[in-house]
Amino acid sequence: MKYINRVSEDKFKKALKTNKVIIVLGARQVGKTTLVEHILKGKNTNFVNLDINAQKNQFLASSKLDPNKSVGYLGSPNYLVIDEAQRLKETGTIVKGLFDSKVKCKIILLGSSSLNLLSNTAESLTGRNIKIYITPLTIEEILKNRSWFDKNILETLKEQTDVVLMETITYGSYPEVQIVENKQEYLFYLVSDYLFKDILSLGIIRNEDVLYSLLSLLARQTGQLVSINKLSNILNISRQTVEKYLDLLKKTFVLFELKPYSTNLRNEIKKSSKYYFWDVGIRNAVINELDINPLRPDIGGLFENFVVAEFAKLNALNSHFNQLYFWRDKKGREIDLVLKQESKIHAFEIGYNKRKIKGKKAFLKKYNTADIKLVNKDNYLDFLVK
Repeated sequence: MKYINRVSEDKFKKALKTNKVIIVLGARQVGKTTLVEHILKGKNTNFVNLDINAQKNQFLASSKLDPNKSVGYLGSPNYLVIDEAQRLKETGTIVKGLFDSKVKCKIILLGSSSLNLLSNTAESLTGRNIKIYITPLTIEEILKNRSWFDKNILETLKEQTDVVLMETITYGSYPEVQIVENKQEYLFYLVSDYLFKDILSLGIIRNEDVLYSLLSLLARQTGQLVSINKLSNILNISRQTVEKYLDLLKKTFVLFELKPYSTNLRNEIKKSSKYYFWDVGIRNAVINELDINPLRPDIGGLFENFVVAEFAKLNALNSHFNQLYFWRDKKGREIDLVLKQESKIHAFEIGYNKRKIKGKKAFLKKYNTADIKLVNKDNYLDFLVK
């Protein structure tokens, strides 16, 4: 399979030069292992996959030894890569012991869920780690890996980029979906065999039907305010259970949340949030809407999810440097995306087709230091490709 160059490569290479443990986080199948294998190719590396019982048991057995002997038991590698690190609750303690003993081995942890990896492993490694996030491909990564792409002549490539846009907002941006022939089959496999089984394996959610129903409801509410109480009533489960499910879906990199922008934090907490899928292909597969058609009735919400997710991916790749929100006032006037960059505010109204920014006057009246841009199918690359 052809390797797809990733934005995170430089950050990972720089992290290799530090003395810290590297934690690489991202959903299943987004290319974490592929990236690490590519950069460490030809180097003395041992990959330990904690999803495989034999390797998990070997790793546990090594932890009973003196740290230097432990590394020797694992093959004396210069680079020790522990894949699916969240599968073992002792991972953080074991790695902390190795790190504090100053073993001559660079330790790299890969995790497809932040549930345990961040709460236990990262806590054990406070001050000792560098976190790198790997997301589904950005539109920039997709385009830059096309042989015909040249940013300097973008205006002459509209026919090609329009095709890529429709493919991306239909099938999403997982690396393998770019190359497989049957994209629909791959996405259904990804949702059923990886997404659901991975989440259910954590042991917190036992009812697959409720999980699927919740995701289906959220997929059809793209860009809309989400009422926890309404979801609770529809699904016939408690509000606390809905919140637990949503939290888990965020921690397994399926969804991310946008909270309302407000300078009054009390008001902000009381208001509803919006939920978007990190990958629109997953969103479409959940509700079996994989029609590659610019006239599909949900094209507006789909394009909005795509654009907001692109900004979220770029933010994650930048170690969450910015804060992302949406804005809505009591009269229902709304701005789709508000990006807070230290003291600066940038706002974006997102529409598949060109249109006026309805909430512009009200937003600028309240936040006169902000600027508002309209993002549509004709200019989105101006904002998303450097």
